[in-house]
Amino acid sequence: MSDNPFAEHLPAVLDIALRAGDSILYHYHKQSGATGFKQDGSPVTEADRASEAVIVFGLEYLTPQIPILSEEQVALGKIPDLSGGVYWCVDPLDGTKEYLKRTDEFTVCIGGIMAGQAVFGLLVAPVLGLVYASDGRQAWKRDGQGRLEAVACRARPVDESQRVTLVSRSHRDGAELDEFLLAEGFPEASRRTMGSAIKFGQIAEGAADLYARFGPTNQWDTAAGQAVLEAAGGSVRTHDGDRLCYDPLRFANPPFIAMGRGI
Repeated sequence: MSDNPFAEHLPAVLDIALRAGDSILYHYHKQSGATGFKQDGSPVTEADRASEAVIVFGLEYLTPQIPILSEEQVALGKIPDLSGGVYWCVDPLDGTKEYLKRTDEFTVCIGGIMAGQAVFGLLVAPVLGLVYASDGRQAWKRDGQGRLEAVACRARPVDESQRVTLVSRSHRDGAELDEFLLAEGFPEASRRTMGSAIKFGQIAEGAADLYARFGPTNQWDTAAGQAVLEAAGGSVRTHDGDRLCYDPLRFANPPFIAMGRGI
């Protein structure tokens, strides 16, 4: 988008996300556990708060005019004025349960929202060394030399005989999900469990085809991943077939389906 207010800041925000990832790794290697629980019963750790501090400080310095919606601040009742329709959407540690289980599948997510659309995204999985990025028009995956390579990130046309669907490791959606996947031609043998928003990046680069979610999620869980996947050629839609959009007055998402190209 030519008027995308986030796009020019991609290099600087990538640096912020990588530093946030380093702050998580510091606590991960210390094997820091949960320090409390939020109102919804989900755990919070020192790593969540440390990562958020890095991101919020960095974004406030970089773009003081753009408000920041961040998960841990929302849990504390700190909700900015989003009436302008342009805001950062941050999950400083997506996959806290994976962090605590030490599966390595957790992600720093920084998204940009404009007029209800996800138009910018960064996903950083610090242990796995994975980085996905989008400026709203193009998607990239970082290679082994630290360069962002556009050609490495393309949602693939679906091979009907080799479909792969990703299923949340810590948030199973039960019979409703099973029925949906079978109806769409994704047998149980095609399913691969994986934690956090890294699933969006995996579909974007063509390593998987579909991720359906019936259980509760919020804007900060999906915005960055949606921007990456859509820029790579995939889509994120509600069960009514509409593009997943973001309401500044309602943070909860409806059930959605993230898909690669051609489904």
